[in-house]
Amino acid sequence: MNIDNVYIALLHHPVYNKRGDIVTTAVTNMDIHDISRAARSYGVKCFYIVTPIEKQHQFVKRIIRHWQRGYGVAYNPSRKKAFDIVDIKSSLEDVVEDISGKSGRSVHLVTTSATSRGCLTTYEDLKKVITEDRENYLLVFGTGWGIAEEVIKGADFLLEPIRGSTDYNHLSVRSAVSISLDRLFGRR
Repeated sequence: MNIDNVYIALLHHPVYNKRGDIVTTAVTNMDIHDISRAARSYGVKCFYIVTPIEKQHQFVKRIIRHWQRGYGVAYNPSRKKAFDIVDIKSSLEDVVEDISGKSGRSVHLVTTSATSRGCLTTYEDLKKVITEDRENYLLVFGTGWGIAEEVIKGADFLLEPIRGSTDYNHLSVRSAVSISLDRLFGRR
């Protein structure tokens, strides 16, 4: 399946902390590695890391540089392919502007949440919309304790939560991204 109209954003701001305050979370090396590999495996056009903190931009760029031009290229050439689709932006608005500027098409925001609320879109329905429409779709995954309500309210779609076979529902964002991509674009 060709999904050259699908993008991922890992949102580090605005997100909630445990107390419900809006905060900026730290970028982690593991998230960059695992999400870029999942995104590349499922054909995502670009994986954006979103943080307003300049030191975090430097951190991400240093990791990307290692795997694209440094020792990492020789050590693990397939990792370079995963890092080829990684970019970093300061805000979600910058991501949307980048996508629409490069593609000339509008961007539909798809937010995710571990909790059920409002009008939810099923994976099946979203897959159908994405494959039948040539507009761009940006899947937004939150860090910390979830995406700020202002972002969710501004989205075109709120994807249904991932539910396991028990009441325990505390997946890592890396797991949530992988499961979501497989439900939307995995071969059956």
